[in-house]
Amino acid sequence: MLKSIAVLTSGGDSPGMNAATRAVVRTAIYEGVRVFGINNGYQGMIQDDIHELNSRSVSDIIQRGGTFLGTARSEEFKTEAGRQKALENLRKHGIEGLVIIGGDGSLTGGALLSKMGNIPIVGLPGTIDNDVWGTDYTIGADTAVNTILDAINKLRDTASSHRRIIVIEVMGRTSGWLAMMAGIAGGAEYVLVPEAKFNLDEICKDLKSSYKDGRRYSIVVVAEGAGSGIEIGKIIGEKTGIDTRVSVLGHIQRGGSPSVEDRLKASILGERAALAVISGISNVVFGFNAGKVVSIDLFDSVNNTKTLDPELVRLARVLA
Repeated sequence: MLKSIAVLTSGGDSPGMNAATRAVVRTAIYEGVRVFGINNGYQGMIQDDIHELNSRSVSDIIQRGGTFLGTARSEEFKTEAGRQKALENLRKHGIEGLVIIGGDGSLTGGALLSKMGNIPIVGLPGTIDNDVWGTDYTIGADTAVNTILDAINKLRDTASSHRRIIVIEVMGRTSGWLAMMAGIAGGAEYVLVPEAKFNLDEICKDLKSSYKDGRRYSIVVVAEGAGSGIEIGKIIGEKTGIDTRVSVLGHIQRGGSPSVEDRLKASILGERAALAVISGISNVVFGFNAGKVVSIDLFDSVNNTKTLDPELVRLARVLA
Protein backbone atom coordinates (compact mmCIF):
# COMPACT_ATOMS: atom_id res chain seq x y z
CA MET A 1 0.00 0.00 0.00
CA LEU A 2 1.36 3.40 -1.02
CA LYS A 3 1.78 6.13 1.56
CA SER A 4 1.64 9.18 -0.70
CA ILE A 5 -0.08 9.94 -4.01
CA ALA A 6 -0.75 12.98 -6.19
CA VAL A 7 -3.53 14.11 -8.52
CA LEU A 8 -3.49 16.46 -11.50
CA THR A 9 -5.88 17.72 -14.16
CA SER A 10 -4.60 18.24 -17.67
CA GLY A 11 -5.70 19.30 -21.14
CA GLY A 12 -9.00 21.06 -21.75
CA ASP A 13 -11.03 21.66 -18.60
CA SER A 14 -14.33 19.85 -18.22
CA PRO A 15 -17.17 20.12 -15.68
CA GLY A 16 -16.79 17.38 -13.08
CA MET A 17 -13.00 17.49 -12.83
CA ASN A 18 -13.38 19.09 -9.42
CA ALA A 19 -15.75 16.35 -8.29
CA ALA A 20 -13.25 13.69 -9.39
CA THR A 21 -10.34 15.47 -7.70
CA ARG A 22 -12.36 15.86 -4.51
CA ALA A 23 -13.13 12.13 -4.50
CA VAL A 24 -9.45 11.22 -5.03
CA VAL A 25 -8.34 13.48 -2.19
CA ARG A 26 -10.95 12.46 0.36
CA THR A 27 -10.62 8.76 -0.44
CA ALA A 28 -6.85 8.92 0.06
CA ILE A 29 -7.26 10.75 3.36
CA TYR A 30 -9.90 8.24 4.49
CA GLU A 31 -7.38 5.48 3.77
CA GLY A 32 -4.67 7.26 5.76
CA VAL A 33 -2.63 8.23 2.70
CA ARG A 34 -1.03 11.62 2.06
CA VAL A 35 -2.26 13.30 -1.10
CA PHE A 36 -0.72 16.13 -3.12
CA GLY A 37 -2.24 18.39 -5.76
CA ILE A 38 -0.24 19.36 -8.83
CA ASN A 39 -1.21 22.76 -10.20
CA ASN A 40 -1.48 23.39 -13.94
CA GLY A 41 -1.06 19.85 -15.16
CA TYR A 42 2.25 18.52 -16.43
CA GLN A 43 3.70 22.02 -16.58
CA GLY A 44 3.16 22.34 -12.85
CA MET A 45 4.86 19.00 -12.32
CA ILE A 46 7.92 20.25 -14.19
CA GLN A 47 7.89 23.56 -12.28
CA ASP A 48 7.43 21.80 -8.93
CA ASP A 49 4.08 23.55 -8.33
CA ILE A 50 3.04 20.76 -5.98
CA HIS A 51 1.37 21.10 -2.58
CA GLU A 52 -0.20 18.78 -0.03
CA LEU A 53 -3.99 18.75 0.19
CA ASN A 54 -6.35 18.03 3.05
CA SER A 55 -10.09 17.50 3.26
CA ARG A 56 -10.79 21.22 3.51
CA SER A 57 -8.71 21.86 0.38
CA VAL A 58 -11.46 20.29 -1.70
CA SER A 59 -14.51 21.64 0.13
CA ASP A 60 -16.96 23.83 -1.82
CA ILE A 61 -15.74 22.66 -5.24
CA ILE A 62 -18.03 19.79 -6.28
CA GLN A 63 -20.54 22.26 -7.76
CA ARG A 64 -17.95 24.30 -9.64
CA GLY A 65 -17.00 23.94 -13.28
CA GLY A 66 -13.42 24.07 -14.50
CA THR A 67 -10.66 22.70 -12.28
CA PHE A 68 -9.41 24.31 -9.09
CA LEU A 69 -5.98 22.73 -9.68
CA GLY A 70 -5.71 24.51 -13.00
CA THR A 71 -4.63 23.04 -16.30
CA ALA A 72 -2.09 23.90 -18.98
CA ARG A 73 -0.51 22.38 -22.05
CA SER A 74 3.20 21.66 -21.77
CA GLU A 75 5.53 21.39 -24.74
CA GLU A 76 8.42 20.69 -22.37
CA PHE A 77 6.71 17.58 -21.02
CA LYS A 78 6.75 16.11 -24.52
CA THR A 79 10.54 15.88 -24.25
CA GLU A 80 12.34 13.13 -22.32
CA ALA A 81 14.25 15.76 -20.35
CA GLY A 82 11.01 17.43 -19.32
CA ARG A 83 9.47 14.17 -18.15
CA GLN A 84 12.63 13.29 -16.24
CA LYS A 85 12.46 16.62 -14.43
CA ALA A 86 8.80 15.98 -13.61
CA LEU A 87 9.63 12.56 -12.14
CA GLU A 88 12.39 14.03 -10.02
CA ASN A 89 9.96 16.54 -8.53
CA LEU A 90 7.50 13.77 -7.67
CA ARG A 91 10.25 11.80 -5.92
CA LYS A 92 11.38 14.93 -4.04
CA HIS A 93 7.94 15.13 -2.42
CA GLY A 94 7.86 11.39 -1.72
CA ILE A 95 4.99 10.87 -4.15
CA GLU A 96 4.63 7.18 -4.98
CA GLY A 97 1.59 7.16 -7.28
CA LEU A 98 -0.27 9.49 -9.62
CA VAL A 99 -3.90 10.00 -10.71
CA ILE A 100 -4.26 11.85 -14.02
CA ILE A 101 -7.60 13.38 -15.01
CA GLY A 102 -7.78 14.44 -18.65
CA GLY A 103 -8.45 13.51 -22.23
CA ASP A 104 -6.56 11.42 -24.75
CA GLY A 105 -3.52 13.70 -24.88
CA SER A 106 -3.25 13.86 -21.11
CA LEU A 107 -3.54 10.09 -20.79
CA THR A 108 -0.88 9.71 -23.48
CA GLY A 109 1.39 11.85 -21.29
CA GLY A 110 0.71 9.45 -18.43
CA ALA A 111 1.64 6.50 -20.62
CA LEU A 112 4.95 8.17 -21.54
CA LEU A 113 5.67 8.92 -17.89
CA SER A 114 4.89 5.34 -16.92
CA LYS A 115 7.43 4.01 -19.40
CA MET A 116 10.16 6.19 -17.90
CA GLY A 117 9.60 5.88 -14.16
CA ASN A 118 8.67 3.13 -11.77
CA ILE A 119 5.55 4.91 -10.51
CA PRO A 120 1.95 3.61 -10.55
CA ILE A 121 -0.28 5.74 -12.78
CA VAL A 122 -4.08 5.61 -13.00
CA GLY A 123 -6.08 7.72 -15.45
CA LEU A 124 -9.60 9.13 -15.45
CA PRO A 125 -11.20 10.27 -18.73
CA GLY A 126 -11.90 14.00 -18.36
CA THR A 127 -13.02 15.57 -21.64
CA ILE A 128 -16.26 17.04 -22.96
CA ASP A 129 -15.73 15.31 -26.34
CA ASN A 130 -16.45 11.81 -24.96
CA ASP A 131 -13.75 10.44 -27.27
CA VAL A 132 -11.63 8.27 -24.95
CA TRP A 133 -11.45 4.68 -26.19
CA GLY A 134 -12.87 1.95 -23.97
CA THR A 135 -15.42 4.00 -22.03
CA ASP A 136 -18.97 5.09 -22.81
CA TYR A 137 -18.60 8.10 -20.54
CA THR A 138 -16.07 10.87 -20.01
CA ILE A 139 -16.19 13.47 -17.24
CA GLY A 140 -17.83 16.68 -18.45
CA ALA A 141 -19.52 15.37 -21.58
CA ASP A 142 -23.01 15.32 -20.08
CA THR A 143 -22.83 18.91 -18.85
CA ALA A 144 -21.43 20.11 -22.18
CA VAL A 145 -24.06 18.41 -24.30
CA ASN A 146 -26.80 19.90 -22.13
CA THR A 147 -25.23 23.35 -22.54
CA ILE A 148 -25.44 22.87 -26.31
CA LEU A 149 -29.01 21.62 -26.07
CA ASP A 150 -29.99 24.71 -24.08
CA ALA A 151 -28.47 26.90 -26.81
CA ILE A 152 -30.39 25.00 -29.52
CA ASN A 153 -33.65 25.49 -27.64
CA LYS A 154 -33.07 29.24 -27.36
CA LEU A 155 -31.89 29.68 -30.94
CA ARG A 156 -34.96 27.83 -32.18
CA ASP A 157 -37.17 30.59 -30.76
CA THR A 158 -35.56 33.33 -32.82
CA ALA A 159 -35.21 31.05 -35.85
CA SER A 160 -38.94 30.33 -35.95
CA SER A 161 -39.83 33.99 -35.42
CA HIS A 162 -37.85 35.07 -38.48
CA ARG A 163 -38.12 31.89 -40.62
CA ARG A 164 -34.34 31.59 -40.48
CA ILE A 165 -31.86 28.81 -40.87
CA ILE A 166 -29.59 28.67 -37.83
CA VAL A 167 -26.17 27.01 -38.12
CA ILE A 168 -24.67 26.13 -34.75
CA GLU A 169 -20.98 25.24 -34.56
CA VAL A 170 -19.99 23.12 -31.57
CA MET A 171 -16.73 21.60 -30.36
CA GLY A 172 -15.41 18.33 -31.74
CA ARG A 173 -12.32 18.41 -33.92
CA THR A 174 -12.12 14.65 -34.43
CA SER A 175 -15.26 13.47 -32.64
CA GLY A 176 -18.84 14.38 -33.49
CA TRP A 177 -20.36 12.98 -30.29
CA LEU A 178 -21.39 16.36 -28.85
CA ALA A 179 -22.90 17.52 -32.13
CA MET A 180 -24.72 14.26 -32.74
CA MET A 181 -26.20 13.86 -29.28
CA ALA A 182 -27.29 17.49 -28.96
CA GLY A 183 -28.51 17.56 -32.56
CA ILE A 184 -30.76 14.53 -32.15
CA ALA A 185 -32.03 15.67 -28.75
CA GLY A 186 -32.57 19.20 -30.05
CA GLY A 187 -34.47 18.14 -33.16
CA ALA A 188 -31.92 19.50 -35.62
CA GLU A 189 -32.67 18.95 -39.29
CA TYR A 190 -29.01 18.26 -40.09
CA VAL A 191 -26.04 17.20 -37.96
CA LEU A 192 -22.65 17.44 -39.66
CA VAL A 193 -19.83 15.45 -38.04
CA PRO A 194 -16.28 14.53 -39.13
CA GLU A 195 -17.11 10.81 -39.03
CA ALA A 196 -19.81 10.96 -41.73
CA LYS A 197 -19.73 12.35 -45.26
CA PHE A 198 -22.30 14.95 -46.24
CA ASN A 199 -23.24 16.75 -49.45
CA LEU A 200 -23.77 20.44 -48.80
CA ASP A 201 -25.33 20.99 -52.23
CA GLU A 202 -27.97 18.36 -51.49
CA ILE A 203 -28.58 19.85 -48.05
CA CYS A 204 -29.16 23.27 -49.62
CA LYS A 205 -31.59 21.82 -52.18
CA ASP A 206 -33.52 20.05 -49.43
CA LEU A 207 -33.66 23.19 -47.29
CA LYS A 208 -34.88 25.33 -50.18
CA SER A 209 -37.57 22.78 -51.04
CA SER A 210 -38.76 22.41 -47.46
CA TYR A 211 -39.13 26.17 -47.06
CA LYS A 212 -41.23 26.29 -50.22
CA ASP A 213 -43.44 23.65 -48.61
CA GLY A 214 -43.97 25.85 -45.56
CA ARG A 215 -41.16 25.08 -43.13
CA ARG A 216 -40.71 27.96 -40.69
CA TYR A 217 -37.13 27.35 -39.59
CA SER A 218 -34.23 24.88 -39.66
CA ILE A 219 -31.41 23.99 -37.28
CA VAL A 220 -28.07 22.74 -38.59
CA VAL A 221 -25.54 21.54 -35.99
CA VAL A 222 -21.91 21.40 -37.15
CA ALA A 223 -19.02 19.79 -35.27
CA GLU A 224 -15.94 21.98 -35.79
CA GLY A 225 -14.09 19.01 -37.28
CA ALA A 226 -16.68 18.75 -40.06
CA GLY A 227 -16.02 22.30 -41.24
CA SER A 228 -16.32 25.94 -40.28
CA GLY A 229 -19.83 26.83 -39.18
CA ILE A 230 -19.29 30.35 -40.52
CA GLU A 231 -18.29 29.09 -43.98
CA ILE A 232 -21.05 26.48 -44.08
CA GLY A 233 -23.61 29.10 -43.04
CA LYS A 234 -22.39 31.45 -45.76
CA ILE A 235 -22.74 28.74 -48.42
CA ILE A 236 -26.21 27.74 -47.21
CA GLY A 237 -27.39 31.36 -47.23
CA GLU A 238 -26.05 31.98 -50.73
CA LYS A 239 -27.39 28.77 -52.27
CA THR A 240 -30.83 28.80 -50.64
CA GLY A 241 -31.53 32.53 -50.61
CA ILE A 242 -32.91 32.03 -47.08
CA ASP A 243 -31.89 34.26 -44.16
CA THR A 244 -29.16 32.19 -42.46
CA ARG A 245 -27.43 33.01 -39.20
CA VAL A 246 -24.47 31.32 -37.52
CA SER A 247 -23.78 30.83 -33.82
CA VAL A 248 -20.35 29.55 -32.76
CA LEU A 249 -20.75 28.37 -29.18
CA GLY A 250 -17.03 28.21 -28.42
CA HIS A 251 -15.74 27.85 -24.87
CA ILE A 252 -19.13 28.33 -23.25
CA GLN A 253 -19.44 24.56 -23.80
CA ARG A 254 -16.65 23.90 -21.29
CA GLY A 255 -18.09 25.97 -18.46
CA GLY A 256 -20.93 25.80 -16.01
CA SER A 257 -21.85 23.86 -12.92
CA PRO A 258 -21.57 20.10 -13.60
CA SER A 259 -24.72 18.05 -14.01
CA VAL A 260 -25.82 15.38 -11.55
CA GLU A 261 -24.39 12.71 -13.84
CA ASP A 262 -21.01 14.43 -14.06
CA ARG A 263 -20.82 14.98 -10.30
CA LEU A 264 -21.87 11.45 -9.40
CA LYS A 265 -19.90 9.51 -11.99
CA ALA A 266 -16.79 11.64 -11.50
CA SER A 267 -17.01 10.97 -7.76
CA ILE A 268 -17.37 7.23 -8.33
CA LEU A 269 -14.40 7.19 -10.70
CA GLY A 270 -12.32 9.34 -8.38
CA GLU A 271 -12.76 6.95 -5.48
CA ARG A 272 -11.97 3.95 -7.68
CA ALA A 273 -8.83 5.61 -9.05
CA ALA A 274 -7.56 6.53 -5.59
CA LEU A 275 -8.10 3.03 -4.21
CA ALA A 276 -6.41 1.50 -7.25
CA VAL A 277 -3.29 3.64 -7.21
CA ILE A 278 -2.95 3.32 -3.42
CA SER A 279 -2.93 -0.45 -3.93
CA GLY A 280 -0.11 -0.10 -6.45
CA ILE A 281 -2.24 -0.79 -9.52
CA SER A 282 -0.85 0.97 -12.56
CA ASN A 283 -1.47 1.72 -16.23
CA VAL A 284 -5.25 1.58 -16.12
CA VAL A 285 -7.99 4.06 -16.99
CA PHE A 286 -11.32 3.80 -15.19
CA GLY A 287 -14.50 4.51 -17.12
CA PHE A 288 -18.05 3.28 -17.60
CA ASN A 289 -19.47 0.63 -19.88
CA ALA A 290 -23.20 -0.12 -19.90
CA GLY A 291 -23.52 1.72 -16.59
CA LYS A 292 -20.81 -0.26 -14.81
CA VAL A 293 -17.30 0.91 -13.85
CA VAL A 294 -14.66 -0.76 -16.00
CA SER A 295 -10.88 -0.65 -16.09
CA ILE A 296 -9.16 -0.14 -19.43
CA ASP A 297 -5.50 -0.73 -20.15
CA LEU A 298 -3.87 2.71 -20.35
CA PHE A 299 -1.86 1.85 -23.46
CA ASP A 300 -4.91 0.37 -25.21
CA SER A 301 -6.86 3.51 -24.37
CA VAL A 302 -4.35 5.91 -25.91
CA ASN A 303 -3.46 3.73 -28.90
CA ASN A 304 -7.01 3.13 -30.11
CA THR A 305 -9.56 5.53 -31.56
CA LYS A 306 -13.12 5.68 -30.30
CA THR A 307 -15.66 5.77 -33.11
CA LEU A 308 -19.05 7.43 -33.23
CA ASP A 309 -21.91 4.95 -33.02
CA PRO A 310 -23.19 4.57 -36.62
CA GLU A 311 -26.69 4.03 -35.22
CA LEU A 312 -26.68 7.65 -34.03
CA VAL A 313 -25.72 8.82 -37.53
CA ARG A 314 -28.52 6.72 -39.02
CA LEU A 315 -31.05 7.97 -36.46
CA ALA A 316 -30.17 11.61 -37.14
CA ARG A 317 -30.85 11.08 -40.84
CA VAL A 318 -34.13 9.27 -40.22
CA LEU A 319 -35.43 11.99 -37.88
CA ALA A 320 -34.24 14.96 -39.97
